[in-house]
Amino acid sequence: MTLEMWVTLAILIGAIILFVTEWLRVDVVALGVVVLLMVTDILTAPQALAGFSNPVVLIVAALFIVGGGLQQTGLVTIASERILAIAGRSEIRLTIVVMLAGGVLSAFMSNTGAVAVLLPAIVGLARAANISPSKLLIPLSYAALSGGTATLIGTTPNIIVADMLQEHGEESFYFFSYTPIGLLILATGMIFMVTVGRRILPDNKPVGAYEEQVHSPRELLDVYRLPDNLFRLRVPSKSNLASQTLAEARLGESFGLIVLDIQRQPPPQSLVRFGEQQLILQPAIGTVHPTPDTVLQANDVLIVRGEEMAVHKAVAYWHLAMQPALPADEHSLINQEAGIAEVVLPPRSSLIGKTLVDVRFGSTYKLTVLSLVRPGASGRLDLKATPLQFGDILLVQGYWHDILALRRKPRDFVVVGQPETMIGAPNRHRAPVALLILVAMLVALVVAPGDVAMVSMAAGLLMVLGGCLSMDDAYEAINWKSIVLIAGMLPMSTALQQVGLVARFAQGLTDGLGGFGPLVVMAGLFLLTALFTQVLSNTATAVVVAPIAFATARELGVQPQAFMMATCIAASMAFASPVGSPVNTLVMGAGGYRFTDYIRTGVPMVLIMMVVTVLSVSLLWPF
Repeated sequence: MTLEMWVTLAILIGAIILFVTEWLRVDVVALGVVVLLMVTDILTAPQALAGFSNPVVLIVAALFIVGGGLQQTGLVTIASERILAIAGRSEIRLTIVVMLAGGVLSAFMSNTGAVAVLLPAIVGLARAANISPSKLLIPLSYAALSGGTATLIGTTPNIIVADMLQEHGEESFYFFSYTPIGLLILATGMIFMVTVGRRILPDNKPVGAYEEQVHSPRELLDVYRLPDNLFRLRVPSKSNLASQTLAEARLGESFGLIVLDIQRQPPPQSLVRFGEQQLILQPAIGTVHPTPDTVLQANDVLIVRGEEMAVHKAVAYWHLAMQPALPADEHSLINQEAGIAEVVLPPRSSLIGKTLVDVRFGSTYKLTVLSLVRPGASGRLDLKATPLQFGDILLVQGYWHDILALRRKPRDFVVVGQPETMIGAPNRHRAPVALLILVAMLVALVVAPGDVAMVSMAAGLLMVLGGCLSMDDAYEAINWKSIVLIAGMLPMSTALQQVGLVARFAQGLTDGLGGFGPLVVMAGLFLLTALFTQVLSNTATAVVVAPIAFATARELGVQPQAFMMATCIAASMAFASPVGSPVNTLVMGAGGYRFTDYIRTGVPMVLIMMVVTVLSVSLLWPF
C-alpha cells in the first residue's frame, strides 16, 4: 500500500473510533476529517470542501424543513392518532398497528421524529391494554428503521446511493424504486415480531416516569403537589431586591425557592392632555417569565415555590411582603405560553454524572427544574448537589417551545407525555396547505425523478411561503449536526476512491467471496454494512461502504443497482445495538431495555433481512 493509502486509512479508522466512543461530537469529527484530508494533501481544498455543495446535503436540509412544516401544522400528530385509534387491546394487533404506524410515518419523515411522536401514545396504549411497553417499543423502533427504506426520502443512505449512481452515469433509483423492498422488509419484520420476537422480547417493568401512567401537564400539578407550595412575594420599593437580577438574588441557592412567574405593573400611559389635566391609561398587569438575567423591579410580585419556612427566611432577609397564593396562581405553572413536563435521562445522556449546577441547566436550556425523582430512591434529592443518573426524571417548567426543544436532543432527553397538546400545533390552520405541498412533492418526485434537489428545495420553500412554518422555525427544523456530518464525510468517500482504497477493498472482497457467486458477495457486503451501522450512523456507513459496493459490482462485471440497493438497506438495519440509531436509544429507557435485549432480537432480524434483501434485489435487478 502507498503512503497516501495508509494516511487515508488512518484518518478513516480514527474517525470511526471517535464516532463509536463519542469522545467528540460527530459533526466535530466530520469537520476534522475535512481538515486532515486537506492538511495531508490527500485532497485539494475544492475537493475536500465539495461536500458542502453536494446535492445530497441540500436535499436532506430541505427535507428537514418539509418535516418541520408537517410537525408545525399538526399533520404528523393527526396521522399518528388516526393510525393508533384502530390498535385495540390485543398484543398481536397492537404490535402490527404500532409497526405500521412507525413504518408509514418514517417513509416520509425522519424516523427519530416519528418515534418521538408515537412513543408517549404507545406507552399509554400499552398501559390501557395491561401490556408492558417493552413488548411494543423495540418493534416500533425496528419498524421506523425499516420504513425509512421504503422511499427515496425515507433515510439519508437512500439519497446517497441514488446520487452516487447518477454521478457514475448509471440508471439511478427514483422515489418508489425502494418501495417494493422496503415494504417487504417492513412486512418481514412484522411477521418476525408477532411470531418469534414477542417471545424473545423482555416483559420489563419500565423505568423512570414510565412506571406509572404517563400524566398530562395538568395532572402533574397534583402528582407533584405543586399548588401546595406556592407563595406570592411582593418587592417593596425599600427592598434591596429591587434592581437585582434573579441570578444576583440567589433565591434558589440561599433559600431553595423557585421563581415561577413575575407579575409586573407596566408604567401608566398618558393618552390626552387638557391644559394641566391629562387622561391616564393604566395598563393591565403583565407577566414576565423569569430568567437568570431578569432584573427585578419595585412592586413586582413573585410567584414562588418552596418550603414555607424557607419562604419566611427570604421575606425577612430581603424585606419582602408575603401574600397568600391565589387559585389563579396555578396559571403561572401552566398556560398557553409556559408549562411543566417530565423529562427522562437516557443511557447516553451527556448530563449523566453531572449536577444541574455543573451543566448550568437553567441558562443552557432556559428551563427551571422543579423536582428531581430517581426510581427506587427514597427521600428528596438535592437539586443542586445530586449527580444525575440514567433514568432520573426531571420535572421542568418554562416556555413550551423550550420544553419541546429538548426533543431535538434525543441523546440527552426523553420528553414524557405530549406537552404539545397544551398549545396545539401553532399552524394547525395551515394543515391543508402542508398536505397539498407534501402530495405535490411526492407527485413531482415520481414525474421528475432526476430533479430531487430542485423538488425538495421547492417544497421546503413553499412550506415557508405557505405559512406552515416561519423561516426561523425552518432553521430550527434542520438538524445541523447531521448536515455537517454528511458534508464532512462525503470527501472521505472521494479520498478512498482517489487513493485506490475502494478498488483494493473491492478486489479483496471479490477475491475472498467471488468464487461463490455474486449472491454470496452481496451477502458479505450486507453483513459488513450492517456491522458498521450498529456503531456508526447510517449516513457515515453509507458514505464509506457505497463506493466499495459500486466498485465490487464492477469488479464482478454485474450491474451495480442490486449491490447499491442492498447497501443502503443494510445501512438502516441498526437493530442489534441501542446506540446504532437514535430511535433505539429513544425507546431504551421507556422500555427498560438492556444492551442484550437488542442483541437477542436484533441479530436474528439482521440475518433474516439479509436473506430477504439479497434474494429480492437479485430478482428485481438481475445480474
